[in-house]
Amino acid sequence: MITDTMYIGSGDVTQLMSGINTKGFQSLLKRFVSGVKPYYNALSSPIDACRTGAILELRYCLTLSQDYFYQYVVKCSDMDVFKASLDFAKLSNGKVCDFDELKSISLNDYMDLMPYKDDYDERLKYIKKRYKHYYNQVQEQLMCAGIEKANLVFLSVYTYNDEDNIRREIQPYEYIKTEIYRDEEVIQSIRDKAFIFQQIKNLYK
Repeated sequence: MITDTMYIGSGDVTQLMSGINTKGFQSLLKRFVSGVKPYYNALSSPIDACRTGAILELRYCLTLSQDYFYQYVVKCSDMDVFKASLDFAKLSNGKVCDFDELKSISLNDYMDLMPYKDDYDERLKYIKKRYKHYYNQVQEQLMCAGIEKANLVFLSVYTYNDEDNIRREIQPYEYIKTEIYRDEEVIQSIRDKAFIFQQIKNLYK
């Protein structure tokens, strides 16, 4: 069914927020109305960064308590065009109360972030500048989850060797966790850009 692809996920936010004449936005629009649902298997990706990220997600999961759920999907309550897959969602009474969004970054990029490790305000400022696309993604996730804050976690990548990463035991000093609060201005801009997508979906209801 064509409606199977009529959604905007958290991974689509960067394309959504691009200019309407960009390749990214056009690609999102084409997928949206294609009716051909994409399937991804990051663990078998030929792209080292994608495959490593997927492996390290599973390793990071081992550092969390059992009340976290892996790849938990939530949908926006008032704009059903939005849905989000949360890397690690914590539930309370059957509802999401917190989540971690994990991003694996190179050792060099991790070291660039390290000077801000103990200064939340400066770290957030750096994230909003250097990793704006991740910040926006978390805002879409917060909107869909209906909560006020969550965590953006940057994990250092040491190698792209699968066997080494599969055996890796992640330590607290190897990642930096930053609380991200709802930014209603950003959320509204995301909603505004998705308005036409919601109108298209409404035609098929």
